[in-house]
Amino acid sequence: MGWKEAAEPVLTRMPAVRRPEGHVPFKRKLMWTAGILVLYFFLTNVTLLGYQTGGSGDLFGQFRAILAGSQGSVLQVGIGPIVTASIVLQLLGGANLLGLDTDDPRDQVLYQGLQKVLVVLMVILTGLPMVFAGGFLPAQPSLQLGGLTLDQTQVQMLMFAQIFVGGVLILYMDEVVSKWGVGSGIGLFIIAGVSQRLVTGFVQPAAGGFFFDWYRILTGKVEVGSIVSGEGLQTLLLNDGHIIALVTTLLIFGIVVYAESVRVEIPLSHARVKGARGRFPVKLIYASVLPMILVRAVQANVQFLGQILNRQLANMPAWLGTYSQQGQPTGGFFYYVAPIYSPQDWMWWTANVSQDAWQVLIRIGIDVTFMVVGGAVFAIFWVETTDMGPESTAQQIQNSGMQIPGFRQNIGVIEKVMERYIPQVTVVGGALVGLLAVWANMLGTIGSVSGTGLLLAVSITYKLYEEIAEEQLMEMHPMMRQMFGNE
Repeated sequence: MGWKEAAEPVLTRMPAVRRPEGHVPFKRKLMWTAGILVLYFFLTNVTLLGYQTGGSGDLFGQFRAILAGSQGSVLQVGIGPIVTASIVLQLLGGANLLGLDTDDPRDQVLYQGLQKVLVVLMVILTGLPMVFAGGFLPAQPSLQLGGLTLDQTQVQMLMFAQIFVGGVLILYMDEVVSKWGVGSGIGLFIIAGVSQRLVTGFVQPAAGGFFFDWYRILTGKVEVGSIVSGEGLQTLLLNDGHIIALVTTLLIFGIVVYAESVRVEIPLSHARVKGARGRFPVKLIYASVLPMILVRAVQANVQFLGQILNRQLANMPAWLGTYSQQGQPTGGFFYYVAPIYSPQDWMWWTANVSQDAWQVLIRIGIDVTFMVVGGAVFAIFWVETTDMGPESTAQQIQNSGMQIPGFRQNIGVIEKVMERYIPQVTVVGGALVGLLAVWANMLGTIGSVSGTGLLLAVSITYKLYEEIAEEQLMEMHPMMRQMFGNE
């Protein structure tokens, strides 16, 4: 008996959000999407019972724009477990170890059940070290709960239970949006988190807010210094002026929107209906920016491991990693593989960086290599596992009754034509996105949004806009739903 037969009783009984039986009106989709978004913001502001504020910093602080959630809240782990589970499934599926055919309805149910089991497992594997080993969520020595007095271990168990519930909740919130709303829940949560940081970075009435800092500069409350000596330039460009961060933020918006519009359009014609023509677009960012979540999730998990080892090992070898009092890597393996987060991480000539220039250059080289190569590799995995590869695309074109003018109506011929474009564009697009993410991180962005987070937010928003426009078009012309099989 194979693993599918053995696991089927469990996987098929995993709770799932029921799919709509017919067409869901556009207004109702917007209501579901807005409701889940409100619930998400509410849960990120529900503090864990037993959590002691003012403790150690957020482990995922630099990755929050990607992993969503909020430190010390019910959604502490964010979408991290979902992303990690997706990585595991992609690797297993890419190596053809699962033996699942996603075109088979039975295997589809097994795949979705397996994904939920992996997500629950990842919530446990992420939450347990945070509470019991890492000390990232420091518990109070005791807690009065009604007439009960809980000791520290019981408080930690209570906190873990809340984190577990939050991790499962965000899984099903994502499923509700995917089936009943517009776009995907993961994309929605990323947009929400990045937008919140961007707005805060512009308007917060405290140091770090763009408009507030410029108000202090213009009123003379901040001494700019001599521009000739370089102090004034550093103040305006990097520190209080945030000019480089503003320019980088605007450039990322422009580049992503432009890259989304760059495409190779393969002409199509209907085999039976004369005059019926169309085009199949192969975008420059063909695999979208979503594979970057997978790349950054790998880095986040590596840093997570380093933090745990630093707290648990009294004398961790220096070659493995040395850490500051704030819990940031300052040397060793975990320093070199840590992503570049801001200009202060690599400008070795400033007082903010204590490492030598060669150490910083090694870290930059590893980060660039990992993001470019990882972006290309995960883009290939993404295309193959989401039925966007040459073979799947050729099958879709064949099934729609279309063909490429000048070529025989044969699925093998169509696949060969697609192989001329899709693999190359996938690799180039994935590598380009990785390079853009590192560049944005090195120069900094408004609100300290990571470059990857900003790329994701802009790309997802652009695709959400396209999907909303398509939904409105189908709402106005019901016949189009029948043509595209959405009825």
